[in-house]
Amino acid sequence: MEAKYDVVIIGGGAAGLSAALGLARARRSVLVIDAGQPRNAPADHVHNYLGREATPPADLLAAGREEVTGYGGHLVAGQAEAVTRHDDGFDVTLADGRRVLARRLLVTTGLVDELPDLAGLRERWGRDVLHCPYCHGWEVRDKRIGILGTAPVALHLAQLWRQWSPQVMLLRHGMAPLDAEQAEQLAAREIVVIDEPAAGLEISGDRLTGVRLSTGEVVALDALVVAPLFTARGGLLESLGLKTVQVEGNGHLYGTQIPADPSGATDVPGVWVAGNVADVRATVIAAAAAGLNAAAAINADLVAADTREAVDSYRERISTMFTEQAWEQRYSAKPMVWSGRPNPQLVAEVSGRKPGRALDVGCGEGADAVWLAENGWQVTAVDISRTALQRAAEHATAAGADVAQRIEWLHADLRDHLPAPGAYDLVSAQFMHVPGEVRRDLYARLAAAVAPGGTLLVVGHHPSDLRTSAHRMHFPDMMFTAEQLVAELGLAGWQIAVAQARPRAAVDHDGNAVTIHDAVLVARRHDQT
Repeated sequence: MEAKYDVVIIGGGAAGLSAALGLARARRSVLVIDAGQPRNAPADHVHNYLGREATPPADLLAAGREEVTGYGGHLVAGQAEAVTRHDDGFDVTLADGRRVLARRLLVTTGLVDELPDLAGLRERWGRDVLHCPYCHGWEVRDKRIGILGTAPVALHLAQLWRQWSPQVMLLRHGMAPLDAEQAEQLAAREIVVIDEPAAGLEISGDRLTGVRLSTGEVVALDALVVAPLFTARGGLLESLGLKTVQVEGNGHLYGTQIPADPSGATDVPGVWVAGNVADVRATVIAAAAAGLNAAAAINADLVAADTREAVDSYRERISTMFTEQAWEQRYSAKPMVWSGRPNPQLVAEVSGRKPGRALDVGCGEGADAVWLAENGWQVTAVDISRTALQRAAEHATAAGADVAQRIEWLHADLRDHLPAPGAYDLVSAQFMHVPGEVRRDLYARLAAAVAPGGTLLVVGHHPSDLRTSAHRMHFPDMMFTAEQLVAELGLAGWQIAVAQARPRAAVDHDGNAVTIHDAVLVARRHDQT
């Protein structure tokens, strides 16, 4: 329970489960905390839910929970009692003391229907004591329907319910007397007005049969419509500074809800609301849609946060990956980092060539330097890592004294170290990948180190490798084409012998055969003699 989730959803109704489903399908870690107090539990069926018409509420929630867990979402039964905010998210505490951490918070706790004070209403709520004609009107069509007049909105309700039945009565109860226009409207719609206050319900055989008036008279009815006060379950959010606001319309106070923008985002960063806690008049399908809408907004917010973190990490890696410390850590982590074989493009381009003086740039564990020395070259092998140079020297010694004596091992950072101009017949830089501006300066200095008549050999990972499953380092700015290098370096007074993407067979991390490409530049400096 003390694990950290991308999103914790408090409330497991239609809005919460819909949001959880959307987030789980977006591959977010999501936890739903559900107190098991669905508002529509007394109702027999859910209506106007396309594809789920007349589904029992419990069945709808059970199906939703199964769908959420099927995509890897987590559910836990419990009452969330406290939420505290931290720099990196939220800490949610349950009534039994369990805690869970969240990067983002979605509250879908719904509302409480505050019913008028009339004996028997609560027991019949959602069965034959109703409030929404779109939820229950069809089921009581053409039946005797009473409207309990506890507020002015009862006039609107009477006319609305008249759409479903010709037998509608308005029980004024505590309402003010009707004015002439109101009375005329009701009369025109053949809606009966009863002035005496209601005293209680009449029940027979577990069904409503009528309303008993204060006079003792019983008005026969099959359903009674009331106007509850919809009170948002928003107390959990008060500690975060979020308070409910009143919702009014047509001169009527409908209730309270947590204010939010159309996506469900509240004024508190990282906190969303959806369903009836944010919209007291939302039906079940509207609540589910609001949950999905909030899920999409939350995921987008997390994507933006993930991107910011990735950029920070990316910049940090670029700023540190070329330091001596970073390379020492890399070489110290394994007894051997590279294959021990010389780079194939070096072998292809230098084999059979008259040996001379060679500069092996970023020599690593020495495979290229040893191969060059074995082929008669006098080699200066440079690397930023002392550990790599030590291993390279050991490999040279193992190759024989005549090989080892042809190699000078030089510990240097070539971003700062300036090779002697015109000193080498071959300058070989194999997979020396650095950021663009650094690359231009570095290769210009390496080109300057080539003697007249000498060769500059540069090999790198081609940018097209990023399209393969070879999982190259994802630093696009550090990858290059041979043509790009030619343009960057200018190379006036040089012969460009090779500038191409050269295919090479490789195996990816899953063992699959792939074709990768080396960017190969072979440039020969004109002999100035």
